[in-house]
Amino acid sequence: MATTFLTVTKGQHQTLNKDGEDVIKGLTKSPKTLPPKYFYDHQGSQLFEQICELAEYYPTRTEASILREYSDEIAQITGACELVELGSGSSTKTRLLLNAYQALNYSCKYVPIDVSESILKDSAKQLQKEYPSLQIKALVGTYEQALAELKPTSLPARMIFFLGSSIGNFTPQESDLFLDEIRDVLDPGDYFLLGIDLQKPIEILEAAYNDSQGVTAAFNLNMLEHLNWRFQGNFDTSLFTHQAIYNQKENQIEMYLHCQKSHVVNIESLDLKIHWKAGDSIRTEISRKFDLQTMQKDLDSKGLKPLKIFTDPQKWFGLVLCQVAK
Repeated sequence: MATTFLTVTKGQHQTLNKDGEDVIKGLTKSPKTLPPKYFYDHQGSQLFEQICELAEYYPTRTEASILREYSDEIAQITGACELVELGSGSSTKTRLLLNAYQALNYSCKYVPIDVSESILKDSAKQLQKEYPSLQIKALVGTYEQALAELKPTSLPARMIFFLGSSIGNFTPQESDLFLDEIRDVLDPGDYFLLGIDLQKPIEILEAAYNDSQGVTAAFNLNMLEHLNWRFQGNFDTSLFTHQAIYNQKENQIEMYLHCQKSHVVNIESLDLKIHWKAGDSIRTEISRKFDLQTMQKDLDSKGLKPLKIFTDPQKWFGLVLCQVAK
């Protein structure tokens, strides 16, 4: 069955995503920040796949172990449905869900959503070989843009799923708006499956984002290379270093790029010149760590009623399956 691709350009965030206003805003304020979406050009997506294989990086393998154990139960609860994945990447863990629906002979359609067109095409091509009867409709764009493009499904229900604890990259305010958007595009009886990284000892958390091989550092620095080719910049990544720390007060990992030497950066297509001093920093990501009970209350308050919680034996990670009340 053929895969269809749609590059999404509509929605309220079109201008922001098109012309880099978020880059200008982030690099001209104090402290400086950049949105995590700029991690994910082709090189960044490949580096993140490598991060997921690192010994220190527990989230991917822990979440995969939960899906391996409980995907059948998730499929039994939802029945035949359209599977919409936010930030699908290589769709590695998705196969555990697809296998479960296939084993139960449930019809399903897969809608992967990602900002990286190249990784979407690569993963869809591979999935079509592995699941020849699976209908795939890939949407290239941000979550907001793609969710706005979802049409009514012909299947009995839809399940949007957001794995990898990517919701942790949102501030509490952004998370609140995001859950509103999820609720708005789901019909009564539809489902939402959310993966969340849970609070744990600081040494485990910081090691996961400061790996011994330096892959996370390369991933962080690649954001500047992404800005270089996308907006005609001249960042010299050798003048920046990576650091990740755990903010215990906010329960979040914070990733930074620290400037080591005074210099000037020009980003031509944004008509932006930035004067850097040694010690200047850019916060490139937050990764909040969650409490299960608090998250269940937050979801329930949005009309996303938690049906079942799935965790690993150490309770390092959680999957929350929710349903919109019928």
